[in-house]
Amino acid sequence: MSDAERPDRLSPSHSVSRADIRALAGPATPHFALQIRTRVARLIEGLGADDPARLEGERQLDRLAELARSGERGGHAH
Repeated sequence: MSDAERPDRLSPSHSVSRADIRALAGPATPHFALQIRTRVARLIEGLGADDPARLEGERQLDRLAELARSGERGGHAH
């Protein structure tokens, strides 16, 4: 599914957890890092600044951005 692989995670009744963030971001590859980064950003956008899931999400946003950059430096010719 596009940007909503698990629509239940975006439901107002669902409380986003650090486990949700890790499940989404953990298996990322350089090729899909930016798409997953978008999903993580959407999950944490409404959370408070000190929410543990938001803090984990922000850490993963940085990791995913670096992962995407590492893929760009990979030197694959097209």
